[in-house]
Amino acid sequence: MTTRTNRTLVPHTFDTSRMLSRVASSIYWISRYVERAENLARFIDVTFGFILDSPQNVREQWQPLISATADDEIFAERYGSASRENAIHFLAFDPQYPNSILSCLSIARENARSIREAISTEMWEQLNNFYHNVVAATRHPDVLDSPQDFCQEVRSASQQFKGVTDATMSHGEGWHFARLGRMLERADKTSRILDVKYYMLLPTVGEVGTPTDDLQWSAVLRSVSGFEMFRKRHGIITPQKIVGFLVLDRLFPRAIMHCIDSANQSLHAIVGSPEDTFWNPAEKELGQLRSSLAYSDTNEILRHGLHEFLDSLQTQINQVGAAVFQTFFAVETDGRS
Repeated sequence: MTTRTNRTLVPHTFDTSRMLSRVASSIYWISRYVERAENLARFIDVTFGFILDSPQNVREQWQPLISATADDEIFAERYGSASRENAIHFLAFDPQYPNSILSCLSIARENARSIREAISTEMWEQLNNFYHNVVAATRHPDVLDSPQDFCQEVRSASQQFKGVTDATMSHGEGWHFARLGRMLERADKTSRILDVKYYMLLPTVGEVGTPTDDLQWSAVLRSVSGFEMFRKRHGIITPQKIVGFLVLDRLFPRAIMHCIDSANQSLHAIVGSPEDTFWNPAEKELGQLRSSLAYSDTNEILRHGLHEFLDSLQTQINQVGAAVFQTFFAVETDGRS
């Protein structure tokens, strides 16, 4: 039996002389923004694919996709109705929306430019090409009508960047900051796409268990590239099994539990602390989130409400992000907010 010895919060041991907080912050946010761009492309692609596969009497539903971003109000103020063209332009190409694919890559690229000395040349070249390819896509209006190829290119470029990062960056503090950011972002986005399906996407309760319902659940799995792995592990598609797979599975790389486990490993590697202890607010917040997930049960989650569970989970992930900032990145503000 493991004994948790650290009941008292003590100052973190992260040594800013080894890696300036500015550099650590940039690496962390590069990774988060590239992951965010990829997930937006996944959401757009799977929504479009679901619409194409749906019966003709099922209307296009783009509002749930906007809701997944939690930026409904920003969209409503600027676009009004959630048509296909409006939704795709907002999520992919809107330079004034800070979480669009274009904006995410622009921010990631500027962060990479500011720390060229801390990342590999291959990382910079891949990210720079990624950004310029998305800029070029803004000049092709047909993307708004048929976004599949564009979304696939974004996914591939993001995966290439992660592969180049793993292959060319020393697996020290910088690499762990990159993985920490990527895994927190991925956990958040997996929770959001699952929440959209269960809480918003299904038109009526009467459609539960129908072919339309099955299509939607399959779309959720495809949005995280989990359809094949799920079928090999579980066979038949049921909401209970999908929730267990996407929330609590420790082996599937886009499952929330796997993401939180990986983030926790990197956080402790940065600090140098044992995994069953906490030496700073970030470790405490992430450890509490990890423990609550580890002792969760699928039936219990569904009985008490999946939406409520995921809403609380997203709040906890945000709290972890805030604690990471306070622990590592607020050290050197130079008067900036």
